[in-house]
Amino acid sequence: MKRIFTTIAITTALTSAAQMPWTLEQCMEYAATHASAVVQARWDAAAATASCNEALADFFPSVSAQIGGQFSWGRNIDPETNTYNDVTTFNNGYGIYASLTLFDGGQTLNRYRQARSERQRYLNSIDMTRDDSAIAAMMAFADAFYYQHSIRIAEDRLRQSEGMLRLTRTQEELGLKGVPDVAQAKATVANDEYALTHQRNLQAQAMLTLRSAMNLPVDQHLEIDTTYTAIPIVYYQTVYHQTPTDSIYSAALFSNPKAIDARLQMTSSRYAYDTAKGYMMPTLSLNAGISTSYYKTLGGAYQAPAFGDQFRNNRGEYISATLSIPLFDGLNRLTTKKRARYAYEQAKERMKEEERRLHDEIASAVMDRDGYAKEIEALNTKVEADAEAYRLNTRKYEEGLLSLIDLQLSANTYFSSRVELLQKQMLYLLKDKLVEYYKGNRLWM
Repeated sequence: MKRIFTTIAITTALTSAAQMPWTLEQCMEYAATHASAVVQARWDAAAATASCNEALADFFPSVSAQIGGQFSWGRNIDPETNTYNDVTTFNNGYGIYASLTLFDGGQTLNRYRQARSERQRYLNSIDMTRDDSAIAAMMAFADAFYYQHSIRIAEDRLRQSEGMLRLTRTQEELGLKGVPDVAQAKATVANDEYALTHQRNLQAQAMLTLRSAMNLPVDQHLEIDTTYTAIPIVYYQTVYHQTPTDSIYSAALFSNPKAIDARLQMTSSRYAYDTAKGYMMPTLSLNAGISTSYYKTLGGAYQAPAFGDQFRNNRGEYISATLSIPLFDGLNRLTTKKRARYAYEQAKERMKEEERRLHDEIASAVMDRDGYAKEIEALNTKVEADAEAYRLNTRKYEEGLLSLIDLQLSANTYFSSRVELLQKQMLYLLKDKLVEYYKGNRLWM
């Protein structure tokens, strides 16, 4: 029984944990780990590591062993007497050969440097892909969060409209309102019901987008944490005195994965260009080997020496050096060198463009964050004023001093201000997190 109760308790705890709402950081962390693009980037990095190891292996000598066997019949040469005969023979050869490149114009070294740079680039690509996946999840979470709170505002407005409809019907029974007023109140309720349904549909679409951004399995439950704590106005006022754009940009040049990728791509192109220049240089290699053989005549009276004797006596060693000087190959080497130089120049321009784009993105994020902070400060005052005006107009309507249309205009202003404030708060939080990201802080950690 104890085991049963323990199993039930553990299962219940796990189920409860699985049903817990997901926070923004949890969604971003999950997306940064499980997104399909991140998995692909890991495999690309593994392939780049293998290519780097392959380039490193070129520094070592190449050693190979060879074993061959041959049957010959008909007219052939006797290796013992160097005369022609007409017998069947068997030849067996063994050899070990080694070759080492001593100089190749730096081709081997630069290929290794390029492969190492490419490996760093693909490893950095994992961080870049994780960041992009986390940012996509952050945007999707913000939309779902916004629509969830929009639903609450729409529900609040529908309750207010239904209250006005009940009040208008009561006043009609008392002779204070007419049939057109009741019809107008019904139309308002119908419109608010439609708005609520529309917001729920948008929220469902936003949740689907969030699941896709996270690459969450279809059978796994997803419920986001919609708890919201209003940020004090004093906090927004401190935004105006935060780190300037140039300081953030200086740090982002060495921490942002996109800037690092552009720099590594330029470095890789430079090594490729150096490798191409090495094609114009001579190549010097050292070769060495040892070989032996075994010979036997099949049939006839001749008896060949024993295998062990021939294996020792036929052994030979050699060592040689080869100098290869490129003279003419149809200008292929020259064309390859030019093409590599063009790619290097393009990579340098792409790096400059990426750094400029990064600066513009940082400046835009800081400007948007500061602008939203100022707008939120003004909207907080506006929402309070619109709420007070709506409350007073509701009191006037109850006393018969205001028409229903004027009350609806006041309600539209008040609830639109609440929605706009919510939107600006969400946009501010997104831009604030982006600014922190450009400072070098990982969003999901």
